[in-house]
Amino acid sequence: MARVQRVARDGLPDTYTVVGTDHLPVSAVEDYFEFLREDGAAANTLRSYAAGLAAWWTLLEDTASCWDNFPTSLFGAFLTYLRTGDLPGVDRIGVPPGWLAPASVQARSAAVLAFYRFHAQAHGLTVPYERLYSPYARRGRSRYTPFLAGIVSPDKQRPIYAARRGARDRTPVLLPNQVQLILDACSTQTDDGWSGSESALRDRLLFAVLAETGMRLGEALSLRHCDVQIGAGGTPWVDIAARQDHPHGLRVKSGRPRRIYIGDDLEALYSAYVWQLVEQGADLQVPNLETHFVFVNLAKGKRFAPMRVETVYGKVRSITRTADGQLPQGWTPHWFRHTHATALLLSGLAPHVVMRRLGHLDEQTTLSIYGWVTADAEMRSIAEWKNYVAGWKGLHDAAY
Repeated sequence: MARVQRVARDGLPDTYTVVGTDHLPVSAVEDYFEFLREDGAAANTLRSYAAGLAAWWTLLEDTASCWDNFPTSLFGAFLTYLRTGDLPGVDRIGVPPGWLAPASVQARSAAVLAFYRFHAQAHGLTVPYERLYSPYARRGRSRYTPFLAGIVSPDKQRPIYAARRGARDRTPVLLPNQVQLILDACSTQTDDGWSGSESALRDRLLFAVLAETGMRLGEALSLRHCDVQIGAGGTPWVDIAARQDHPHGLRVKSGRPRRIYIGDDLEALYSAYVWQLVEQGADLQVPNLETHFVFVNLAKGKRFAPMRVETVYGKVRSITRTADGQLPQGWTPHWFRHTHATALLLSGLAPHVVMRRLGHLDEQTTLSIYGWVTADAEMRSIAEWKNYVAGWKGLHDAAY
């Protein structure tokens, strides 16, 4: 079975590739990924593409098919495999279980289509391309968008199999009491300080930052201490800088800097965390703590090295297991961003202000994702959203 493999590189951010059953990188995929790296693709983008291509290579190996010469029907079997998890030839009694959601099926299938489009344009490999694309494919309101940047098909052919995301009326959110449950599952304040392990306060701060600022996880993990401005007597804030030097390939998605004002509770939590870092000797082991990453390893891995996304998701799984069914299954750190936007809109904040705080490029992006919020009055009775955001300061201040 093919799989995604993370690759550590000296002096460069980590990257990803696909290895086959021989445990060696798949050369055709690596050729494509090298183009994407040169084109500036982020590590998370490569990981997403690798997931789709690893699933495709698993199907190729299982059916003994050649990657550059296969029947068109095999791609249909691939979509079935993504939806059910059953490879061709598997006999199952009853309705097969679902494996991936429509959005994941669309993303992984699009990665494979873009892979063959690249090889057709770059190397003249037209046989698989012609079997997957056709000028006669059904047109309409397809949501398929090629992943490959910088290469445009001159004949505007469309994929024969166009997987769609499926309808989604609303983004998933965490209710205020669920956010509080997650924070308290990390650490709580006692008479003797903050409870939990060495990393407990760090975890609470991370989830609190996501909940109160609406940052993406990559933006939060990319924060440096110099980005956090506190103790100046006014409203504290956090600057989101457009950097691309995180050792694990994280970056600001929009590439545009912005300023996010925060409340007193988050300021106090960050201050307590910095004092904890100093007590653990971070100021002595890190050459310049002020310009170092805020969220670092404290319990596992190289001490004070920048955190990985995998560490955060490990904490998510741990909290979910101990929540005794009080949290939605499958919640992710990105749900905090959806919750943040929902809370702001339901508390009456103007969409253009929410747009700036989230870092969207235009107001229409915000409305297309969260437009359902203003039409759903029932949400106002489910939770006291205005009270939830009452402690956040500077929400109406302009961001740059």
